[in-house]
Amino acid sequence: MPKRLDEISIVEARRISLAAQGFDTSRPKSAVTQRHLTALFARLGVVQIDSVNVLVRSQELPLFSRLGNHDRTLIPNATKQRKIFEYWGHEAAHLPVEIYPLFRWKMEDARTGKSSHWGLSSFYKENRKFVERIFKHVATNGSVTAKELSTRTEKKGTWWDWDEAKTALEYLFLTGQVMSSGRGSNFARIYDIPDRVLPQTIIDAPTPNEHDARKELLVRSAYALGVATMSDLADYFRQKPVAVRSLIRELIDEGTLHQVSVESWNEPAFMHRSAKLPKAIHATTLLSPFDSLVWCRPRNERLFNFHYRIEIYTPKEKRKFGYYVLPLMVNGEMVGRVDLKADRASSTLLVHGVYCEPGAAINKVAAALAVELREMADWLSLGQIKVGRRGNGAQSLGRLFR
Repeated sequence: MPKRLDEISIVEARRISLAAQGFDTSRPKSAVTQRHLTALFARLGVVQIDSVNVLVRSQELPLFSRLGNHDRTLIPNATKQRKIFEYWGHEAAHLPVEIYPLFRWKMEDARTGKSSHWGLSSFYKENRKFVERIFKHVATNGSVTAKELSTRTEKKGTWWDWDEAKTALEYLFLTGQVMSSGRGSNFARIYDIPDRVLPQTIIDAPTPNEHDARKELLVRSAYALGVATMSDLADYFRQKPVAVRSLIRELIDEGTLHQVSVESWNEPAFMHRSAKLPKAIHATTLLSPFDSLVWCRPRNERLFNFHYRIEIYTPKEKRKFGYYVLPLMVNGEMVGRVDLKADRASSTLLVHGVYCEPGAAINKVAAALAVELREMADWLSLGQIKVGRRGNGAQSLGRLFR
């Protein structure tokens, strides 16, 4: 544990945070098992889901970043084994099943209309009998997708162009009346009722009140972040700073959190009592745009001096770095970003661009990246790697694959 100082340097804060996120140990040298996944979920508390599949779906990348090459059925199998579940934990996310009770207050708020997401509560009020029929169908038949119940008569528009059946299912999902038992071949949620998705011990577990549930989520945020501001802690499980301010004070009084000042940060920071300060961090990896290490963009800038934005939703002509750009970390430092695509038809990992940060040793970055790309290509069963020309690191990397 780091010395309990009122002030810590930015370098120390970075090491503490990386250790908390699971980057203080080497990747397993033996085969990665379900035990590794369970331990990782216990450490992170949440893994964000994203449907974009230009490289690989985002929820798989945090496992690769920390565990390396692994069986890609680990997450689906953990869902089937009732070890993880899906809910709005950060955004849509996989979460360890033991924290399910901590979200019951959120489900109840949605059910009573205290909170509303995307107008789902209003939809229920206006279509109560229809939603109840959808729920009855799921409860009776189970394992149903939105497409099977679709009422659509026109061609689907955008990703969020939901028909009535999908909207009803998402209301039921938000309120906890149905859950996802997995994902179909097209990545669509497969809906079922909690009794058939959760372990009985979780179904029977007591429901903490909102105060206690929020507080425990805050503890888990602090554990996963190591050292963080109030806004960082709140954002991890999508709470609001105003809702956690008094809880942080309680946790300080109880000794769970310790307030510190981090060099160059304008806000107070809070460190979990079990946080570790390694002497060095040697982790080198590519990171998902939605990895819990980097999903909070203001924190990236404070912690790593790394300005990062995803450009998936940016028009092509306005993109600065590319469509699916991953942050590159070498020895615990953010040194660049890489635009990647898996061309499955040609079994090729396409490296469209490599952009090194100012001051980075480009040849050393390229050498470290080459190792990561080879492991990623093996993991994704892609036979070759092709390097494009964009970015100040592309030429150095390209020489390593000629």
